[in-house]
Amino acid sequence: MNRQVTLAARPEGEPAESDFALVESEVPEPGAGEVLVRAHYLSVDPYQRGRMSEARSYAAPVQLGEVMTAQAVGEVVQSADPRFSPGDTVVGQLGWQEYAVARGSTLRKFDSQPETAALHVLGTTGFTAYFGLFDVGKPLPGETVVVSAAAGAVGQIVGQLAKIAGCRAVGIAGGPEKCAELKERFGFDAAVDYKADGFSAALKEACPDGVDVYFDNVGGGVSAAVVGRLNVGGRIAVCGQISMYNDPTGAPPMPGGFGFLIVFRARAEGFLVTDYLPRFPEAERRLSRWLADGALRYEETITEGIENAPKAFIGLFRGANRGKALVRV
Repeated sequence: MNRQVTLAARPEGEPAESDFALVESEVPEPGAGEVLVRAHYLSVDPYQRGRMSEARSYAAPVQLGEVMTAQAVGEVVQSADPRFSPGDTVVGQLGWQEYAVARGSTLRKFDSQPETAALHVLGTTGFTAYFGLFDVGKPLPGETVVVSAAAGAVGQIVGQLAKIAGCRAVGIAGGPEKCAELKERFGFDAAVDYKADGFSAALKEACPDGVDVYFDNVGGGVSAAVVGRLNVGGRIAVCGQISMYNDPTGAPPMPGGFGFLIVFRARAEGFLVTDYLPRFPEAERRLSRWLADGALRYEETITEGIENAPKAFIGLFRGANRGKALVRV
């Protein structure tokens, strides 16, 4: 049997475990051009909150009773696509389930180790950091790059890529332990605790020469504080707005509006990693090299058991994860 986590109810505010259901179905059979995959690890990401809503977005919402959308890495069990053989390790949008059938054209072979890296530093998480920073943020050597949710999967990589680019990297995270880790393990030049008193003053002290590039993962009051420190010509790469995802009031993502874009002659640009699909091999090659050279490090928070995927997901909004949140099936 195939165990699956489906969407049972559309949450209001922060999701609850009761919004999901663990169900069983027969293991599907692949048709022509399809592949049956046994999942080893499932991805847990903030964007999944948006897929639980019927509000207009860049992708169709998950319907009630449907398997929760997610990337997964696993092993090919049966293949009706000549490009894949049983035993191949593949990654794709397979959902929160033990077995999934997917078109071979939607899967990517992954030959590196560990296989979990396919879901973060050598997968769409790393690609998001790579393209968001280099193509949208366009950092120059000597500039100051600030990244919010810096202890998260994307944020950790962004800060390290900023250092590779010759920039000053400043991370924003919640709590002294996470801030210390950003500096001691991931090489950030400074880290600011947004939960501590005096956040704005600490941010100013950490960015004495202002902010040239802001990689925005959170929106809300944290981002409002950062853009107040922008230099003329600053760039903002809008990757996520996690502080707003569970807000039922529809509060504006940037308190005070967007007049700062005029004041600082700044540019803010949203992006989706899928916009860069043809260039994924480029990002994978460069990230792999930096990882092998020791210029990149990463962290994982692994939850055991598919039945605990909802709990791991809810933990994202409570800061329970360090780095990439994964579920071992």
